[in-house]
Amino acid sequence: MTKDVYVSLTWHGNLADWSLGNFQFLKLLDRRLYLPKWNAWRKSRMKSIQVPFDTYFQVESLQKFHHVVTMEEFMKNIAPEIWLPERRIAFCYTARGNTKACNPKEGNPFGPFWDTYNVDFVGSEFYGPLHYDIHHHDMAAKWNNKYSPKEWPVLAFTGAPASFPIQEENKALQKYLVWSKNIQDQADDFIRKKLPRAFFIVIDLRQRIDCVRACEHVHHSPNLFAAPQCLGYRNERGVTTPEMCLPSKDSVIRQLKRTLRYVKDVKSLFVASDSNHMIPDLREALKRMVVEVIKLEPPNPHVELAVLGSANHFIGNCISSFSAFVKRARDVRALPTTFWAFPPERNTSSSHDEL
Repeated sequence: MTKDVYVSLTWHGNLADWSLGNFQFLKLLDRRLYLPKWNAWRKSRMKSIQVPFDTYFQVESLQKFHHVVTMEEFMKNIAPEIWLPERRIAFCYTARGNTKACNPKEGNPFGPFWDTYNVDFVGSEFYGPLHYDIHHHDMAAKWNNKYSPKEWPVLAFTGAPASFPIQEENKALQKYLVWSKNIQDQADDFIRKKLPRAFFIVIDLRQRIDCVRACEHVHHSPNLFAAPQCLGYRNERGVTTPEMCLPSKDSVIRQLKRTLRYVKDVKSLFVASDSNHMIPDLREALKRMVVEVIKLEPPNPHVELAVLGSANHFIGNCISSFSAFVKRARDVRALPTTFWAFPPERNTSSSHDEL
């Protein structure tokens, strides 16, 4: 990735959730999946650019789960046979905007995505009331009855045919999302050179302004973003708190010290963040524990994700889809994960005051 290209960490996490849902959706419909490019942005341009799927992940690994090919291969070798320009219909649940059409190229990244492949659409197809929850209601059969592969060889959606946050039934598919050799080699090289001594732990700090604003609404959104990874899909393990969403400096340091006493022989702390890595604060707070505090320079979110997935211990953010990606990857390898301010700390100040 060139230096002037960056990836929104939240957007990447959301895409990963949608991708796993895509895999399961098309698997149960018994349709081949054409792997689209990932969206990224150049700092000098407003429009997104598209990065080939196999830049980040191994296509071969996904082929162990289902029939997949890259979008590039589809457009070059398959589309001329089954998806001629006059048959290109956009699928959406209902009309977008104040029109009677799907408007599949309206907005960014939608327009730039289809323009990458020189695709225009000749019509719209509204698939409602069908939906993406194919684990229930015999939905896969309903899709195939209405849109048989013979009559509809290609389903081109205006958005991912999957829900966010990820459905619980789809989380295990993370094991098929394996980093490309280039990404994994960069992560391994960084670990070997910068984190070689004994155990190391990693943390994820979400502190950018959009995260700050989202966290202001936790009381009204008990399952905000990736919160189900901590609280359960029915809030059976509690409710979201502001500290879970945006932990204070004091609580971060307090929890880190507690973790370092529990996880023995840690010599390095790797910090991933979308804004403030808190490096000076953490170095000062942990200087007596002889722990080196490190971040990746220059930043690369995919390499960071690969490093986070390899650590001896990971502390993530309950609300962050970036953390959710790491948690699922670590579950595949049976590696431990904890979260900021979850479970919430007990407030014992009132009893102390009484004493």
